[in-house]
Amino acid sequence: MNPIIKEITAHQIKKGLPPFKVGDGVRVHTKVREGDKERIQIFSGVVIARKGYGIHESFTVRRISYGEGVERVFPVNSPNIDKIEIEHESKPMRARMYYLRQRTGKAAMAVKKKRYEEEVPAAAAPATPAAVPAPAAVTPAS
Repeated sequence: MNPIIKEITAHQIKKGLPPFKVGDGVRVHTKVREGDKERIQIFSGVVIARKGYGIHESFTVRRISYGEGVERVFPVNSPNIDKIEIEHESKPMRARMYYLRQRTGKAAMAVKKKRYEEEVPAAAAPATPAAVPAPAAVTPAS
């Protein structure tokens, strides 16, 4: 980035934001203006992407509302964001979680570490199959 632009935008970058990553469940508190009134609205969901850097950084939050997937893109340094709360942290290490768009139901919100079946210890499993008696020799009929 151009050092002049970086210097001009340095005071606009928010400090003190929680360190969240893609896959985390977050609650974004946004300021909503209706006429001359202002209130806080909460949008909670899973962060599926983070893009950009510096003043242009943004993140996308996805949630399921009444059976429909809803995504919203928030600029990280927006003055309309009051605060960001982290509900739960994720296990997967991915840059983008766009694959959640194809999932439905509970699977759409399931961002968990894959669990593999525990391996059976060698002492518990038989090392060789049980001895099977050999079949009797068959002689051809003449």
